[in-house]
Amino acid sequence: MGAMGAAEPLQSVLWVKQQRCAVSLEPARALLRWWRSPEPGPSAPDPDAYSVPVSEIIAVEEKEVHQKQSSNGRWHRMENPFAFTVHCVKRARHHRWKWARVTFWSADEQLCQLWLQTLRELLENLTSRPKHLLVFINPFGGKGQGKHIYEKKVAPLFTLASITTEIIITEHANQAKETLYEINTDSYDGIVCVGGDGMFSEVLHGVIGKTQQSAGVDPNHPRAVLVPSTLRIGIIPAGSTDCVCYSTVGTNDAETSALHIIIGDSLAIDVSSVHHNSTLLRYSVSLLGYGFYGDLIKDSEKKRWMGLVRYDFSGLKAFLSHQYYEGTVSFLPAQHTVGSPRDQKPCRAGCSVCRQSKRQLEEEQKKALYGLENAEEVEEWQVVCGKFLAINSTNMSCACPRSPGGLSPFAHLGDGSSDLILIRKCSRFNFLRFLIRHTNQEDQFGFTFVEVYRVKKFQFTSKHVEDDDNDLKELEKQKFGQICKDNPPCACPTSRSSWNCDGEVLHSPAIEVRVHCQLVRLFARGIEEES
Repeated sequence: MGAMGAAEPLQSVLWVKQQRCAVSLEPARALLRWWRSPEPGPSAPDPDAYSVPVSEIIAVEEKEVHQKQSSNGRWHRMENPFAFTVHCVKRARHHRWKWARVTFWSADEQLCQLWLQTLRELLENLTSRPKHLLVFINPFGGKGQGKHIYEKKVAPLFTLASITTEIIITEHANQAKETLYEINTDSYDGIVCVGGDGMFSEVLHGVIGKTQQSAGVDPNHPRAVLVPSTLRIGIIPAGSTDCVCYSTVGTNDAETSALHIIIGDSLAIDVSSVHHNSTLLRYSVSLLGYGFYGDLIKDSEKKRWMGLVRYDFSGLKAFLSHQYYEGTVSFLPAQHTVGSPRDQKPCRAGCSVCRQSKRQLEEEQKKALYGLENAEEVEEWQVVCGKFLAINSTNMSCACPRSPGGLSPFAHLGDGSSDLILIRKCSRFNFLRFLIRHTNQEDQFGFTFVEVYRVKKFQFTSKHVEDDDNDLKELEKQKFGQICKDNPPCACPTSRSSWNCDGEVLHSPAIEVRVHCQLVRLFARGIEEES
């Protein structure tokens, strides 16, 4: 039997378990299919045919056959049975992926070898797959199960897929970030972090920072155009909330994430830079929250001895204190985006909103680049002054097991914008109603005291800004002072909150935030529509 051409379909009759099956491989469609075929000859596919895209095959291996496999199977009567096993992705409920195995049998050794050779050649041509990865494991995050999860659920799959790894078990905070600045990452196809959102944030800062350093970009400049990184980041969830993983894959299951890494999925996501007085404070991909969420994270940091329950305790404490803060929020609406925070269109794999919004944003940038219009002059900033219980900015839905919809269910991962959510001072009962809606399907923005805007930049200044914030304060006066002159002063408390930046505390109340469209790539594909 001759070798198969590059686009020539291959169809044979093979055994799967105890059934004779017709098996076909169509290189043009990159699809492996099989279906029951009671008759010896080839047959047409039936509606119950199984199919696996070649892109979702993990590996193909020859199976050693030394003994009868079944007392009642048909192939045990073969004098010299031959077999090969296809390891592939199988979809389960709630966006989970599982490792599945299908073994095909035949009495014809040459036929089995042809199938093996053909499938392996197709897998070799999948250039998006990683071959060598740098893995950081946080042994302390979440429930302290990072190392165990990696060794039990991830390492065997990487070995099966012939992925080689270099593993670093972190011993202190920021070790991953520091390492990425120091080493040459050219030999790696990606960086994998095993841990929670904090571990991911470390790797994110290392990857972005090293990229800007190599490109000669000053990240402290608020208007700097950041260079996207070519290194993809993989997340093996082992934390307390795993918000980033949940919002980009749809589940916080380690096996699912490992399979996305193996098949080489790629998803570009937005990143926000947070500045204070021309100094970069941090990057954010999920939640940037002042007021309620800032108080929560600041208090929980003092109670690490309580374990994960500290978040519940600090959340209750922040709710009961019902502290509000006065300040000014100025923002630039994201006019380039084709979506809105309440359009009922969630971000999904292959998202058209992200694709079209990025295209329109690039057109805006081209016009500014060629001097057709001065972006800073024509941009129409909006200003909101008042007393707020919380000010939240999300680059993604911020979904997690406790809040399946997240803080902004229809936020998009790569549209070059963030959803700015303002919760004005209201009664404790109304605020509770708002928080409860994060756990159900009701519209959490359907309150008179809640405002939501899709923005590409925003600034915030607390009424009780410190003396060293004078530069930003003066900028606010120049740009927006006239608008806020008519707002009557309010007798608000003299205290001030902190910012919760992806689970880390930022103490400066005056910040400037800018969204960088699709700055980093993850080993993910977005949340798939469930059939």
